[in-house]
Amino acid sequence: MSYPLDLEVIFRWWKISLRSEYRSAKPGETKETHEDFLEKSHLQVQIALVFGSKILDYVFNLCEGKFDFLERLSDSLLLNIISYLDLEDIARLSQTSRRFAKLCMSEELWEQIVRSSCDHITPDMRALAQDLGWRRMYFTNKLQLQRHLRKRKQRQGSQRKQSALDAHVPAAGK
Repeated sequence: MSYPLDLEVIFRWWKISLRSEYRSAKPGETKETHEDFLEKSHLQVQIALVFGSKILDYVFNLCEGKFDFLERLSDSLLLNIISYLDLEDIARLSQTSRRFAKLCMSEELWEQIVRSSCDHITPDMRALAQDLGWRRMYFTNKLQLQRHLRKRKQRQGSQRKQSALDAHVPAAGK
């Protein structure tokens, strides 16, 4: 099923005033075809004044048939797509916009990348990722990861021993 595209720019406005002579004023409307909008400046000026230059540029692009479909995709779908890119491409993509910079640095992306590059993620690795972050864990070499895991286990072992000692020490004054 195909849907017809609107090929008009429609600008509507309302007068809002406490004055009695404007209370019965009806909304105004101007319609222009995309071609007429691109050629005539009066509506362009109104859009720039009310909405700013970024919206005017956006409307120009729409009238010229330039759509940014990536902008409409959800973050979760973009993260899934980005996870298949090479590291160099992820680095380049992160420089294109604030949104992509945020997505390319997100823990969710790096967790997906680590999961896809590892056969099995142990509970110790997951806990280490919570401490270090998935991105840092990905870029840390295997020897360093083994050292981090060993230190983490030693800390947990000493905490357990301390907890066991605390449980067996009688309270003072009893």
